[in-house]
Amino acid sequence: MADINPPDEREKAGNRAPKGQARRPNQHQGQNSSSGDNNRGSPRSARPWRRPPHKSFKQAYAAIDLGTNNCRLLIARPADENFVVIDAFSRVVRLGEGLAQTGRLSDHAMDRALGALKVCADKLRKRNVHLARSVATEACRRAVNGEAFIQRVKDETGIVLDIISAQEEARLAVLGCHILLEDGIGPAIIFDIGGGSTELVLIEPGAPVPRILDWQSVPWGVVSLSETVGKEPEDEHGRLARYTRMKQLVLDSFAEFAERIDRHKAPEQRLLGTSGTVTTLASVHLGLPQYDRKAVDGLIVPAESMRDISQRLSGMSPHERSQLDCIGHDRADLVVAGCAILEAILDIWPAERLGVADRGIREGILRSLMAADAEGYEAQAALRRIKQSGGLR
Repeated sequence: MADINPPDEREKAGNRAPKGQARRPNQHQGQNSSSGDNNRGSPRSARPWRRPPHKSFKQAYAAIDLGTNNCRLLIARPADENFVVIDAFSRVVRLGEGLAQTGRLSDHAMDRALGALKVCADKLRKRNVHLARSVATEACRRAVNGEAFIQRVKDETGIVLDIISAQEEARLAVLGCHILLEDGIGPAIIFDIGGGSTELVLIEPGAPVPRILDWQSVPWGVVSLSETVGKEPEDEHGRLARYTRMKQLVLDSFAEFAERIDRHKAPEQRLLGTSGTVTTLASVHLGLPQYDRKAVDGLIVPAESMRDISQRLSGMSPHERSQLDCIGHDRADLVVAGCAILEAILDIWPAERLGVADRGIREGILRSLMAADAEGYEAQAALRRIKQSGGLR
């Protein structure tokens, strides 16, 4: 994970969960695959140091993640070994809608994303953000007009989006959520199911940052997979057949990765997921009347329960799914693809329990920014000390 080493202090929380559930401490054909330690050379995520950062604990940092399905913003201030969120924003924009068929971002999709990014820009100004990083992922990577859209965003909002690689996306996701990984011995897998791609990362846990042993990204997310297999049939038999095809497409794409990591399997597999899919299914598992991040982030649930929910949802009609709490109309059509991807992951890395993280790329960006800014501050302070002592002329 290269040269960013954020703090990894775990709070000793005494939260108890209902029977059959556990909680972690609540901390406020594939592409671009890699094995070994090739990630060591990845660049720092932060811009150059500009002014004294968070010794005063008042500087605000921001992260924007423009994905294939969602636009998300997080603004935070450092607090001891972690950070405190002072503002957040999330909106479903479906930027990748129609991309699988046309290879382009549609005008309507770009307009939706721009509307959300204008809200983000307004929040950045109001919060007087000291340092920010904004990233775009799979939709902009794949679209032939992705670069043109990035320029339009800059012209209309002032936000400079960085189209990151799948490898950087995986690294940031791990950096943002690895502290929620269940304790254990040996390698573990962290995954991120997005709108346009899914990343699987095999890690060797360790403080302050886990070492990436192997990783792979495939171009199957909830939007791209749904659009590729086509509309849902009206009958249950047809919907189940569609679901089976989805799962097989994902398994085929991850086949080589699954073979590579087979030697790392252990009696007690550990698995941690960060995505709207896992948080939604965890909410269904808990029977929540509405989404509650505090109840979901850090939850550890039986993998078999997630499989059961996935299979049950796959046979329902979109209308039936839309009537369920925590799914609604926004996720009714896309959640099935997420279920298929999740089941494929459970086949690749069989685990009895699944950790759930409502955090990921944005948190990874914030940790990178704060760590790099603090390093810059210390370097400036060291240089001043040398000058004052007469050691540098």
